[in-house]
Amino acid sequence: MEQKLCEKKYVDVTVEFDPLGQMLPRNIRWEDGHRYEIDRVLGMRPSFSQKSGGQGDLYTVMIGGREAHLYFERSADSFTGSPGRWFVESR
Repeated sequence: MEQKLCEKKYVDVTVEFDPLGQMLPRNIRWEDGHRYEIDRVLGMRPSFSQKSGGQGDLYTVMIGGREAHLYFERSADSFTGSPGRWFVESR
């Protein structure tokens, strides 16, 4: 059975940095302005999105008691002043 591909949905993410310099996402703001608070970061690992393509860091987070995946896609061009962008997989 063929798996339907999703698309990348780039989102605004508010992050904090811990004393070791690790990014900790705290909330996600959807394009309509709705904000989703991240209750907890369960883990982070280098990964790629099987559903929508692209690679970076996969953050497994809890939002409203539900597990969700949030990706940080690193910028290939370090001269842009932007280290990367955040996205979720959207159908």
